[in-house]
Amino acid sequence: MSWRSRGGVPTRPGAAAGARGRRRAGPGRLRRSFGTHWYAWAMVAPVLAVMLVLIGWPLARGVYLSLTDATEANIGRTIGVNVIPSTYEFVGLDNYLRILTSDLFWDKLLWTVIWTVACVALHYGVGLALAVMLNRKLRFRSVYRVLLILPWAVPAFVAAFVWRYLYNSDYGVINGMLKLAGLGPVGWLDDPVTAKVAVIAVNVWIGVPFMMVALLGGLQSIPAELYEAAEVDGAGPWQRFRAITLPGLRQVSSTVILLGTIWTFNMFPIIFLVTRGGPGSETEILVTYAFREAFTGIRDYSGSAAWGVIILLMLVVLAVGYRRTLRSQGDPW
Repeated sequence: MSWRSRGGVPTRPGAAAGARGRRRAGPGRLRRSFGTHWYAWAMVAPVLAVMLVLIGWPLARGVYLSLTDATEANIGRTIGVNVIPSTYEFVGLDNYLRILTSDLFWDKLLWTVIWTVACVALHYGVGLALAVMLNRKLRFRSVYRVLLILPWAVPAFVAAFVWRYLYNSDYGVINGMLKLAGLGPVGWLDDPVTAKVAVIAVNVWIGVPFMMVALLGGLQSIPAELYEAAEVDGAGPWQRFRAITLPGLRQVSSTVILLGTIWTFNMFPIIFLVTRGGPGSETEILVTYAFREAFTGIRDYSGSAAWGVIILLMLVVLAVGYRRTLRSQGDPW
């Protein structure tokens, strides 16, 4: 083994390199981040604390309740000066097994998937068509933009009540127009098929403006020179749309489709306020049924919590899978 002398003291060749490596290592990554960006961490800390209180604690409590048999009968409560202790017990995964092995869950899941796919597809298709139209030079374009964005400005519960009145079988505006056209009235909310079509129409009316605005912003970021060059090369409107517009909107489209899917999957007010989940429970999606479990009849808090955790896990899996698919296709999102 070779030794070198430094200042009269023999040293091994790797010893000096190891010492230099330890000096370069310095503090940990998190510690350096705190030291360098302490002001940013101080500004973010209150927001994180609020999120832990408003989101983290209820989420943890819901997960815990989903592993018990908590109901209205055995939950702890205070009546006047009397404190009734809780008597529910830990049951593990029994609630999840009961839900996942029931036909009811799969029926609701199937309708929820149909509802989500239909709404998001129409949101994107109609929104893209309107965005392309408004991206052109058009008289009164600003007026059209304001009129088309109004449904997005109306609160969802207000829109739900308005549309419920429009769908009324006896004195609704839609049946009134059918009567003027010589057609018979339709019980829009009385038949399972027409009720499902009705709630999809309401959600599309509410959701299209968001898609239109987002896609319009994406269209305006595409350089006009690309369209001019393609037109010079003889490309037709459809070829320009397929080769320039759609690839140019790829990042915007991936974001709004994911957001639209999550929002539609959990779109509680439209279903609950327009049809009350009816007729029967034909139009209830997963989130409205979870609400009904917790707040109607004999309140099953543990069952409702288990439904909520299952919904959350499905959305997390969807989001992660969607992002991985986009990354595999070269999208940096």
